[in-house]
Amino acid sequence: MKISTKGRYGLRIMTDIAIHEKEGCVSVKDIATRENLSEKYLEQIITPLSKAGLVKSVRGAKGGYLLSKSAKETSVEEILLATEGSLAPVACAEDSECCENYCDCVTSFIWTKIYDAIIGVVRNISLEELAERSAKSGGCKSC
Repeated sequence: MKISTKGRYGLRIMTDIAIHEKEGCVSVKDIATRENLSEKYLEQIITPLSKAGLVKSVRGAKGGYLLSKSAKETSVEEILLATEGSLAPVACAEDSECCENYCDCVTSFIWTKIYDAIIGVVRNISLEELAERSAKSGGCKSC
């Protein structure tokens, strides 16, 4: 399984908002400048984050985005699911009913173990932890 730029940049967007939220609403333009990313592409990524209820938009001259809930209560899993969709390496790892051969498939347990490991990691890392790590390290500009 490979996380796309949507997922990676989604994490960076959310981390940036978490870091700068105390200053007020965070604009996509400011995120794009700080993260050295395309503003147009970030606008495409912020939409699913908003639809998932992870951020809320504020209109107006000082508008932008705020977290819908605290960074501590927001998991990496939620952000990746909003931007990537399923995190399963193959469909049957998430839904054994989708494959008529699941019970007889010698490899199905591998996919389930991989999926469980991925979920176990991303579910237990909060946005707060990402923001704290980013503040200490100066952020991740190379991903």
